[in-house]
Amino acid sequence: MPKGLSFRTQADQHDPQFHSFIITKEDGSRTYGFVHTFYEEVSSPQICSAMQTLYQMHNTQSATANTPSSSSSSSSSSSMDSLASSLDEADPCTSSSRRAGGYDSSRDTLYVSKALCLIVPMPFMHACRRFLSQLHRAVTSATAPPLPLESYVHNILYEVPLPAPGRSLKFHGVYEPIVCQRPGLGELQLADFPLAEAFSLLGVENLIQVFTCTLLEMQILLYSRDYQRLMTVAEGITTLLFPFQWQHVYVPILPASLLHFLDAPVPYLMGLQSKEGADRSKLELPQEANLCFVDIDNHYIELPEDFPQFPNKTEFIQELSEVLLSFGISANTGAPPRTRTSPGSATGSTPSTPARERKTVSLRQLEDDGRNGNLAGDELAVLELLQGNTTLERLQALTKRTGVTVACVDALRAGVRAQGTEGQGGRTAAEEEELRNAKLNVQLREVFASRFTTMFADYEAFVIQSAPDLESWLTNREQMHNFDKASFLSDQPEPYLPFLSHFIETQMFATFIDNKIMSQWEDKEPLLRVFDGRIDKARLYNVRAPSLRSSSYQRCSILKESAQAIEQRLMKIDHTAIHPHLLDMKIGQGKYEQGFFPKLQVDVLNMGPTSNKWSHRTATAQRRKDRHRQQTEHLGLDNDLKEVEGCLVLQNSMAFWEWDKASPPPIKPPKKSTSASCLKYMQEARSLGKNLRQPKLSDLSPAVIAQTNWKFVEGLLKECRMKTKRMLVEKMGQEAVELGHGDVNITGLEENTLIASLCDLLERIWSHGLQVKQGKSALWSHLLHYQAREEKLEQQQAESPVSNVPERRKSDCSVAMPSLRVSLIQDMRHIQSMSEIKTDVGRARAWIRLSLEKKLLSQHLKQLLSRHALTKKLYKRYAFLRSEEEKEQFLFHLLSLNTVDYFCFTSVFTTIMIPYRVVIIPIKKLSNAMTTSNPWVCVSGELGDSGIMQIPKNVLEMTFDCQNLGKLTTVQLGHDNAGLLAKWLVDCVMVRNEITGHTYKFPCGRWLGKGVDDGSLERVLIGELVVPSGEEDSGRGCRTPPLQRSPSQTRRINITSLSGRGYKLTSAQIQEAIGEAVNNIVKHFHKPEKERGSLTVLLCGENSLVAALEQFFHHGFKSARLFQKTVFVWDFVEKAVAYMESADQMGDLQETAEPLGMTCQSLCRYVNAINSTPRNIGKDGKFQLLVCLGARDRLLPQWLPLLVECPVIPRMYEDIALLRDRTTVNALIGVLETLHDFPVTLETSLVKGIDL
Repeated sequence: MPKGLSFRTQADQHDPQFHSFIITKEDGSRTYGFVHTFYEEVSSPQICSAMQTLYQMHNTQSATANTPSSSSSSSSSSSMDSLASSLDEADPCTSSSRRAGGYDSSRDTLYVSKALCLIVPMPFMHACRRFLSQLHRAVTSATAPPLPLESYVHNILYEVPLPAPGRSLKFHGVYEPIVCQRPGLGELQLADFPLAEAFSLLGVENLIQVFTCTLLEMQILLYSRDYQRLMTVAEGITTLLFPFQWQHVYVPILPASLLHFLDAPVPYLMGLQSKEGADRSKLELPQEANLCFVDIDNHYIELPEDFPQFPNKTEFIQELSEVLLSFGISANTGAPPRTRTSPGSATGSTPSTPARERKTVSLRQLEDDGRNGNLAGDELAVLELLQGNTTLERLQALTKRTGVTVACVDALRAGVRAQGTEGQGGRTAAEEEELRNAKLNVQLREVFASRFTTMFADYEAFVIQSAPDLESWLTNREQMHNFDKASFLSDQPEPYLPFLSHFIETQMFATFIDNKIMSQWEDKEPLLRVFDGRIDKARLYNVRAPSLRSSSYQRCSILKESAQAIEQRLMKIDHTAIHPHLLDMKIGQGKYEQGFFPKLQVDVLNMGPTSNKWSHRTATAQRRKDRHRQQTEHLGLDNDLKEVEGCLVLQNSMAFWEWDKASPPPIKPPKKSTSASCLKYMQEARSLGKNLRQPKLSDLSPAVIAQTNWKFVEGLLKECRMKTKRMLVEKMGQEAVELGHGDVNITGLEENTLIASLCDLLERIWSHGLQVKQGKSALWSHLLHYQAREEKLEQQQAESPVSNVPERRKSDCSVAMPSLRVSLIQDMRHIQSMSEIKTDVGRARAWIRLSLEKKLLSQHLKQLLSRHALTKKLYKRYAFLRSEEEKEQFLFHLLSLNTVDYFCFTSVFTTIMIPYRVVIIPIKKLSNAMTTSNPWVCVSGELGDSGIMQIPKNVLEMTFDCQNLGKLTTVQLGHDNAGLLAKWLVDCVMVRNEITGHTYKFPCGRWLGKGVDDGSLERVLIGELVVPSGEEDSGRGCRTPPLQRSPSQTRRINITSLSGRGYKLTSAQIQEAIGEAVNNIVKHFHKPEKERGSLTVLLCGENSLVAALEQFFHHGFKSARLFQKTVFVWDFVEKAVAYMESADQMGDLQETAEPLGMTCQSLCRYVNAINSTPRNIGKDGKFQLLVCLGARDRLLPQWLPLLVECPVIPRMYEDIALLRDRTTVNALIGVLETLHDFPVTLETSLVKGIDL
């Protein structure tokens, strides 16, 4: 009785009730308790008159409670709390009538609650329920039972053993035999709680969503008036996790005295009893950002945001619905799930769903209805309609002949047939119901198990076995990688990735892999043994290569066999326990009195059996007592429980206790209920310390609460260290690849998962130790408080122009680009202005991502926590954020994330409007800074471009708003050649994202103007991300390598040898540069798509393919002429094409081979198209475009021989030129042909105006 005693009168409902509870031991194993609560008439006149006095006092107190004068409560009022609550919680109609008349001992009969309880090591729910109800029936029936009650209690304590695995057992209750069975070693473990009821209460889709939340280790809170419903849903969900096990706090029934445990910043699965008529919106929960709230009675759930769906969810629901339908159970119960909404949209308001409307149906009707409102009446009517309709019958016959099955109709028919055969074979209705439940349970569980067998069929291939023995493995467990996550994910179908990438980060998966590794040195954990056996069996029947994974749904194929195994065990009893018999006990004691439970003879029940046919299986009485003592201590029950509680506790394979009638019952709830919710912890070597060793919850002194919270603080800090370390290692791995070291071991998807889990951790840290919960996100709530205070201070300091906000470190181009102010408030305003984000949780996550991308997360949080008065106001003394030393370490761990580059804000919020600032920096020493022409600019990124924007005359800086362009790649800069000063020498262009602060530099170093340089009026510049000065030292060696950029002025001068004194590359260096450029492009295509970056950089940037081929064509080129204008490579290409066209007209080319003629035509066509483009891109720009188009259309290796054979070559190239060396040219052709395997796509900025 989790709420202690309750008293009722004859006017109240006092039918017996059944519920179960669970006791979790320190090693994680569970013991189950099954309770039959009934009401017995109070025969003591003293208790009746005391109750009348208490009731009158309660009435007086509640009548005067509203007046201000009665603010000081009397000491006696505390003793009435239990009574008052039990009276207030009675049905509204009866309690109101009683308030009118009151309890009168002369008129009313008083009843008190009593409980019979069996404590067993395994969940034999049906057997225990039947035994307890028979025991209660023996007391209430008109005639005395055949034997004294002690005989039945003694029998179940000492003479009924546990069934052996794979066997069934029959034992005898008071009136009828009871059968229980236990699955074999290769089968799914025993689960006796009815899954059908869990599915009926929530609906299939809702249950799948709650199941997914459990797999992802979110916080799950079950909410119901009925204790048994809480247990049924909790046990149902954890049962379905096979082969995984819930590793965190598990309290299916949370006693009222332990509500503060909902404050725990760890994953939990808890059940909370609701009061009748209680409003969900008034339920104050410490944190809801990561909470899955399950309202069982109203059939609806609330889900967290950013929630990945279970793989193949639609087909999975379909298969489960068909299994339920085959047993005559509708699968359509439950309101659609809802995700978190912002406080403004009134979360608590009652939604108008069918489930809510159903609330008017009384709970009593639902309880009477065996399937909780899901009788198969509708299905039966549909089937009768189908069978009575000849047209439909002919259609169905036709579909059968053509091999098509009408699944729903077949399932309906099977379900109705299954119901029709009930009661056959001489079995009772109860046995029939039990068999039906057992078969349905196992079939539903098999469907879930089959999903995991399919998804993790090849998991063993990715387990890393690195330690030579168990001891060394346990010692180095924290430093070791046990599972190759990246390879495992790369082997999975794309639709599975969002779920799997989250799931393999959970504690339950880590423990599963740990158990697998430890199975080399010790016995396999039972669940793992069964799972591995299934995978081996699946491989025998279905041999497939791990690489040939498909996301097609595979249905469970062993439903019939699993149901038959259970049916055979229940039909054919393997063992029968010894019958209850007379004991050697005093005559006359505990004599039968109808309606009153007798006081049992304790001395008889404390003695074990003298001798019976089970004696060789059972321990001696002394060993039994020792084991009983150890278990009692283990479960956290008080050693002197019998004396304190007035209860009898006995334990063996099964055990029994009852409230003692003789001593007056205590008002406080028994401590049994609190010990039932002891939190478990895993062995530290296996759990990485994530599960905290916690004190007994029954001892709730302030010191113990402080100690528990201290453990939470330590656990959160440890988790922060692990997460930041993991993020750094994974990110470094990716960057090491870009630097040419090692293999890639992270995907964009997994990075997103790691960042999402960091957001979750920060939410839990900010939820720990809150004084008062405000809003769904504790972090955003804190930020809003901070913002309000700072804005108030800003208003007060408005007259003072001096700003005390630290300035952002100036970048290396601070001459032109104004510095961006570092401001926590400004970043918040950016997030608040994003209309796409609707909830506080979403805003907090966006703010974390933005701060992480700006490398300001640690700095911002330090600034937020520096307002000690605010932190003190919002948080209790034991909160993580008020533990100074841990807080400093936490901020230091977050600071380490500044050594790597994240684009987690830019890449996620792709549709938002972002302000950009553009600054053009001319080379002032060599030319006029201004030009008379009309300049324009177009900025392009991975997500799109800004379009052409005119720059106002004589202005070198402008800002514009544009939809997120992603990482910036190119800038097109040009002018219209108007006016007298129509020449412009530009050093570089700087572009900054004004939200993230990312600044890109686009080097140019060239002229734009007719008759100067190569005559270009427009250039495409390639960008590089600028490293703010001051970060260079701290980040050196471990930061993202710089992107390629536009070829600089010095390189162009070297190539064209304007001075004739520039440094020239040797032929070997040029060939090496070409090989490196092609290698970089090949590597680019071998990376996962989300990590490739910009191909434009590899084609046109520094050290790119275009740059390398320019070097090749310039080798031995006669470009610089005295008193003549400079000749460019494009001049050579144009002359070669002109020769080919004239030769074609003369008919010389017609004699050549057909493919060669076609190649000549293609080269001429491309060169003419480039020359006729309306863009003024200059001669070097045209050569760049020709190379890019040739790479895209796989024509470069075919064009080279044409240029080599052209008679123009001797006039324009010296004899030593690489282009005149046939061996070198053939080698170059071979290298360029390797690019034919890859689809080269060109940015719009490169090919604008070219129609080929």
